[in-house]
Amino acid sequence: MKSPLESSTDLISYEDFAKVQMRIGRIIKIEDFPKARKPAFKLWIDFGQFGVKCSSAQITVHYTADELLNRLIVGVTNFPRKQIADFFSEVLVLGSSAEDGSIILLSVDKDVPVGSPIS
Repeated sequence: MKSPLESSTDLISYEDFAKVQMRIGRIIKIEDFPKARKPAFKLWIDFGQFGVKCSSAQITVHYTADELLNRLIVGVTNFPRKQIADFFSEVLVLGSSAEDGSIILLSVDKDVPVGSPIS
């Protein structure tokens, strides 16, 4: 019997997974984003040799700007950029939904170089 996580329509190949470029980044700048529909921050994230990329993240419930500055995050770096109000988000910052729908960031428990791939 398959678990709910293993339905045949949900399975992907390793090749599909390998197409998603997830990398470690460090948040180097944060601004409030009042033009976003839901409360959010504008983030500038250093991905080392891959450059500094911007992201809009709805993470204001559990995090302050001070808590986020210099924090390591996991981001998907090969999605097309997306315009949110007057800002272009280039990275999807990864997190998990809490019961109330708020986002809890994925964390890195050791200091690793920015730009490191997730595998």
